[in-house]
Amino acid sequence: MVDIKIKPLADRVLVQPDPAETKTESGIIIPDTAKEKPQKGTIIAVGQGKKNEPMILKEGNRVLYGKYSGTELKWEGEEYLIMRESDVIAII
Repeated sequence: MVDIKIKPLADRVLVQPDPAETKTESGIIIPDTAKEKPQKGTIIAVGQGKKNEPMILKEGNRVLYGKYSGTELKWEGEEYLIMRESDVIAII
């Protein structure tokens, strides 16, 4: 697991997105301009939750989220997303 010193607040989670695909299944290389933003990743850190709503998600969960969900964050050379727990669509 990644050791990071960012602690999300309330019902937010810190997600490390999976890398974008660089090749198709048939072996065609995808140029940077045509790469799609990944929609799955791993939860790195979770907040405490809201007063009457405990967090369902936990560190290490693999999740799916919406294409435009969260706020992009670059920390120590790594790309992360901070989003609300409700922005996560599913645990995989």
